[in-house]
Amino acid sequence: MASYNENDREMFADELKAARAQKGWSVAEVADRIGFSPSTIKNIESGQRAPTPEQAELLDQAFGTPGTFARTERRMRGVPFSAGFRPFAPHEQGARTIKTAHHSVLPGLYQTSDYALAGLKVHPETEDDVAKERLAARLERQAILFRSDPPPPRMISLLAEHVLHANIGGPAIMAAQLEHVLELARMPRITIQVIPDQVHSGLNGAFVIAEADQLPHTVYLETALGGQVIESPDAAEAMTVLFDALRAEALTSSASLEAIKEAVQQWNDRITS
Repeated sequence: MASYNENDREMFADELKAARAQKGWSVAEVADRIGFSPSTIKNIESGQRAPTPEQAELLDQAFGTPGTFARTERRMRGVPFSAGFRPFAPHEQGARTIKTAHHSVLPGLYQTSDYALAGLKVHPETEDDVAKERLAARLERQAILFRSDPPPPRMISLLAEHVLHANIGGPAIMAAQLEHVLELARMPRITIQVIPDQVHSGLNGAFVIAEADQLPHTVYLETALGGQVIESPDAAEAMTVLFDALRAEALTSSASLEAIKEAVQQWNDRITS
């Protein structure tokens, strides 16, 4: 059996505690659902022991998070997510509705591999193999958009118009990326709206709200230090109010599609010019 260091165990423990809190389950309830003792769950959550592959797969079955715990167990030596985003991953996997607001780049769930890699490579002191590992993890997250059981989450995404014109990787990558966004926007459970260039409260920072059956909803704030997860009723309410205010400033879905199509044409024109 692999010997994981303390940070490896803490990574898995954080995801397990976040998933359990989201469901509102006790340690004993989790133990009963996967057929192991409560002391085993306590030891995993405290970081005193590493999970086995079997336990990771059983946790995925119990929480309805296909592959999340299994992938984490397999990659415990190479952390694919930032420490700030890691606790949010199970909330994203288990959400019924995900609301995103972005002012600089597209949300990770919508990014093509070329677009994502171009962004990952510019992080200071990031080696190529680390960028590729993080890319694989980001692309694996996107499976939730196409799953059948459980159904994919409803996605409502607000994009500042600047996102359509920010040169991430060059005209060819941008044109292909926005074509991909158009394809996603045509899916029945995905709504993408563009906020015209203007002063608005979304300029203060990108954020994601993961809504599940249990309250409070979970908020992820993107920051230069890797992000922050907030599980607070007051914070969730405040960010939902902000999201609704931003959506009121956005173009309709059909007008947003036209804006994205125009941006695609502009990027294609730059390729041929």
